[in-house]
Amino acid sequence: MFSKLEHSLRQRASRWMFRHRGPEAGEVFLNQRRVYILPTHPGMVYFVMLLALFVGSINYNLSLGVAFTFLLAGCGLMGIHLTFRNLAHLALTAGRAHPVFAGEDAQFELYLTNRRRHDRYAIWLDFQADERPELAKAADVAGNATQGITLASRAAERGWLQAPRVRLQTRFPLGLLRAWAYWHPDLKAMVYPRPEDNAPPLPLGENGEDGTGAAGDDEFAGVRGYQAGDSLKRLAWRQIARLDPDIGGNLVTKHFEGGAAAEVVIDLRALPARMDIEARLSRMTRWVLEAEARGIPYAFALGTTRLPAALGPAHRDACLRAMALFEKEAA
Repeated sequence: MFSKLEHSLRQRASRWMFRHRGPEAGEVFLNQRRVYILPTHPGMVYFVMLLALFVGSINYNLSLGVAFTFLLAGCGLMGIHLTFRNLAHLALTAGRAHPVFAGEDAQFELYLTNRRRHDRYAIWLDFQADERPELAKAADVAGNATQGITLASRAAERGWLQAPRVRLQTRFPLGLLRAWAYWHPDLKAMVYPRPEDNAPPLPLGENGEDGTGAAGDDEFAGVRGYQAGDSLKRLAWRQIARLDPDIGGNLVTKHFEGGAAAEVVIDLRALPARMDIEARLSRMTRWVLEAEARGIPYAFALGTTRLPAALGPAHRDACLRAMALFEKEAA
């Protein structure tokens, strides 16, 4: 019965609180109107036992029992004050959210500022809609200090991921009462398309015969260890036959210098039309990451976005961002 009553009160308070409130920009202050408090299950048992003890002491005229009842009641009232004070008057600020790939957990940085002199203990934070209680984080905030905390939320699809509502709660110090509040930070994470597993080789460019990024054929520069994706035409069969351990193993490829380096062109229009858009973006994402990892310059074409061949974090992020927001709201 107590559990159903508590759950009903929580739902009503939550619905009333969020009737007209969306994401909140800037610093949010937890004033007294934003903090709710109710007894926990042990707290309900505690207060029921106090009532029974008081009635029994009055019935049997036990002055010591009455005194003990008032002592315990005083502890309960003090617990109400301390539990409420542990959460009220905190200042909340949103930090940063780093980009992730679809299917991963987006990490949202949040900051709790305590402008009072007393310390705050055992404040638990989680996302209200998240069904993974193991992701809840606890924070202790010293007096006149700021404590940062990071909460994770699953990024199911590409695009912007709005941070869900944050639930803050505490049962400090006695565990008899639970104070809680809600906060919807104005914080978004960029979610890139999920890279395709077992994607085909990088697409050919105008200057390369296999899209592997091998250098031109003007001058033989030596051999190097075989890497996944190297053309079989470049295998150095003489060195392989010798099984020379000094050159990195059994399989080695010829390395050339001079001439034009191979260039990869990653273009949505070059992919089969039978693939749905998400599958094509997933493949393009894998190609962008692979080209970056192997140091191969790549051009990029997606809708109205045209980027010349380049390398580096800025070029990579521009390509990934374009794919994340393709045919979606950019705001």
